[in-house]
Amino acid sequence: MRSSSVSSLRCPLTEYQIGDECCPMCPAGSRVEVDCFKFLSRSCLPCSEGTFTDRPNGRRRCDQCSTCDPGSGLKLKRKCEPSSDTVCEPMEGFFCWFSCVCAGTPSVDAECSDCSSGSFSNGSSTSCQPHTQCEELNLRLITAGTAAADAQCGEKSFIRIVVWITLGILVFLLVICILGFLYCRRSGKLQSFQEQGLKLLGDVLVLKPSCVLAGASEQLPSFSCKDSHIPCLIPLRLFI
Repeated sequence: MRSSSVSSLRCPLTEYQIGDECCPMCPAGSRVEVDCFKFLSRSCLPCSEGTFTDRPNGRRRCDQCSTCDPGSGLKLKRKCEPSSDTVCEPMEGFFCWFSCVCAGTPSVDAECSDCSSGSFSNGSSTSCQPHTQCEELNLRLITAGTAAADAQCGEKSFIRIVVWITLGILVFLLVICILGFLYCRRSGKLQSFQEQGLKLLGDVLVLKPSCVLAGASEQLPSFSCKDSHIPCLIPLRLFI
């Protein structure tokens, strides 16, 4: 144990600094209970169950032991000790790759294939999962799913729903009108309606007391206008 000014104090690798003192580190598997001070030496305590330190240290607390999560494809290989952390290994059918556990064996890589349409895998699952169906959840699709990511859903917009319903009704009515017009035109009913309208208009045209249209190349069926109490009429076809 030695002391020096704080500004120029440099402790050896086997000691740690506390204030202006350099104290000896506690060995692996233990932690500092009381720091050294002046002529008093530091004291250490062994790590409690479920904690560890794997190297000499000047720490007041030991690290928590790791756990092997079966849900991540891991099983216990060596339990945690005061001087070493838990050691895990892949379960049967898995292998370790860049800190991930993937389908395979502890020493053999997995055989992978692309997910089919409508499913995805983010790399952590052993099988492809179906994309979320936003419509079934009464939600709208924001981002379509890919082979590596699930679909993203969001709340439906009420205004957008009203707009689409209105547009749908207008388009439906427009189609009905067009189909009705084409049907009447093709079946001749439209022309019949026009002729009936023109005939009705022609029937009320009143001529002078002459049943022959001046300048017409065709003579109308004549009868005595003077002897008749009805006006002379002329078919409308002479005007068209």
